[in-house]
Amino acid sequence: MNRAIHLAASLLCLLPIAALAQETHGIVIANMDTAIKPGDDFYHYANGNWIKRTEIPADRGGIGVFSSLEDLSNKRTADLIEEAAKSSAPPGSGQRKIADLYNSYMDEAGIEAKGITPLRPHLDAIAAIKDKTDLAHVLGEGLRADVDALNNTHYHTSNLFGLWVAPGFNDSDHYTPYLLQGGIELPDREYYLGDSPHMKDIRTKYQAHVAAMLKLAGFDNVDTRAANIVALEHAIAEKQISLEDSEDIHKANNTWQPADFATKAPGLDWTVYFRAAGLDKQPSFIVWQPAAFTGESALVASTALDTWKDWLAYHFIEDYAGTLSKAFVDERFAFFGQTLSGTPQQRPRSQRGIFVVNAYLGDEVGKIYAQRYFPPEAKAQAQAMVANLIAAYHKRIDALTWMAPATKAEANAKLDTLYVGIGYPETWEDYSNYEVKPDDLFGNVWRGNLSYYQRQIARLGIPVDRKDWCMTPQTVNAVNMPLHNGLNFPAAILQPPFFDPQAPAATNYGAIGSVIGHEISHTFDAEGSAFDSKGRVRNWWTPEDLAHFNASTAKLAAQYDTYMPFPDLHVNGKQTLSENIADVAGIAAAYDGYHASLNGKPAPEQNGFSGDQQFFIAFGQNWGSKDREASLRRQVLTDGHAPDQYRADTVRNIDAWYAAFKVKPGEKLYLDSPDRVRIW
Repeated sequence: MNRAIHLAASLLCLLPIAALAQETHGIVIANMDTAIKPGDDFYHYANGNWIKRTEIPADRGGIGVFSSLEDLSNKRTADLIEEAAKSSAPPGSGQRKIADLYNSYMDEAGIEAKGITPLRPHLDAIAAIKDKTDLAHVLGEGLRADVDALNNTHYHTSNLFGLWVAPGFNDSDHYTPYLLQGGIELPDREYYLGDSPHMKDIRTKYQAHVAAMLKLAGFDNVDTRAANIVALEHAIAEKQISLEDSEDIHKANNTWQPADFATKAPGLDWTVYFRAAGLDKQPSFIVWQPAAFTGESALVASTALDTWKDWLAYHFIEDYAGTLSKAFVDERFAFFGQTLSGTPQQRPRSQRGIFVVNAYLGDEVGKIYAQRYFPPEAKAQAQAMVANLIAAYHKRIDALTWMAPATKAEANAKLDTLYVGIGYPETWEDYSNYEVKPDDLFGNVWRGNLSYYQRQIARLGIPVDRKDWCMTPQTVNAVNMPLHNGLNFPAAILQPPFFDPQAPAATNYGAIGSVIGHEISHTFDAEGSAFDSKGRVRNWWTPEDLAHFNASTAKLAAQYDTYMPFPDLHVNGKQTLSENIADVAGIAAAYDGYHASLNGKPAPEQNGFSGDQQFFIAFGQNWGSKDREASLRRQVLTDGHAPDQYRADTVRNIDAWYAAFKVKPGEKLYLDSPDRVRIW
């Protein structure tokens, strides 16, 4: 993730906050609309009354069930930061860095007084570029470790290219550099190439925004410069490949030696570029989208130098706008917040300050957060549930009739070696190379991006830490890392409404159990299935098994292609395939784990709902949400996850759901048994 864009500026990509009330220890009856047939619309059956009575706050693009936990985590984090700010921690300590970074963000008067001054040396360096060799040097200096090809919903960098450091596709024992396409400020290439009236309107407003930002920074001829910048970004977008194609691991596995870049991607002086990036000693790279590198490098040669200089200046201003005066912050939000996401107003500055601290010192905050809010008892309960879910997966794999014994053995080996991190990492990020000053917000963000980049490239070639984490304890999320064959479940998600020690097993397994099952199943989704138990890209399938798997996943992609949140926009079944596989497989395994947890005893009812009904309702209530149109459109175009309604309705592929709610032919979600997708 590009920290400067998404964190220092306006944090527009985070799920909004406010949520389902946890009125009881179990499913929330008050949120349901039981007038709706579950077989017609399970999503609104589980969440309809909550949706009716809930208003989206003015500073959010939408709200959902994750929001209550994000609110809680942010409140706790704010308290921890406030404590750090009041402490007399010594200079250079973690607590002092937390306090100084937050205080630098909250120093509005000092930021206003500085205006554009903090950026001036960098803008002067761009203005001094005299030829394409200088351009290559500045582009190389700007490379940052700001993309993650597998662990984010979407990877996007406004730098020309982005670096990701991770275990190698072909040498999973050592960290390897991956290079990914970049160069655009809008969320995805479709925003440049789409020909709908909606997209054309966004592009018109975007060009006006580019001109406005340049004017604020003191540039002249801003309309002409803005037109040239947007035209260059459009050309870059044409060279990029789609998010759907980027999901194909096999297309991404392209090892290039340094000498290959000059022949396969001529136009950019790669020797100068890599030297400026500190990568001139690197023996090889994995190039994720070769066609984009060929095309974008050619644009370096064919596009006028002055246009590239304007492009660099604008991108730099945009990326660091959140560190500048109110005029820059407001102009950025007016476009990226209001126009692009439909959000009427910004989050309070104090909340944005929390996001910045979490971005650059997340583990320092996380150390205190985990100690304060995640007791050993909660960790033990979550670990027991994970063990139960893994056991359920073993049984499901062993029971598959279509899979050969050799393939089953490899699948079980992946489960046996799967690392599951619960609550917090076993080793913490070392921020000793990060200097933080209490009165230098721009410098703190600049140095934060640079220090993270330096820490990442220092890992290149060294042995992989299989217990590595990519999330902080205060993050409300969970992740599967296929190159590590590992999972992370941060402390912040292991709380009500997802995980409640006092709730019935049905609710916990339907809620957090399905999340755990979802992440485990990523081990075997369209991406995860390409990796073996050591994280290497290796085909461990028999041809027949792979053909069956591909046929089943194609069927699921086709199912999601039919979902249309808007008359002119449908869900992309291939773009969301891995997440959809994980949803179907995750709920199936969680259901098995739930029944195993009963040990043959009958499940208690809640308000007349059976155990199975509670399980599925809890799953459906995971996805209660409301989104503004612009925000939802952006998600459909750029996110690897389907919109929440369709995630809840994936129960239509689970046989037990039909029995639990007596779903009959003719109801809208009904699928004949042969049409239900069963993968694991």
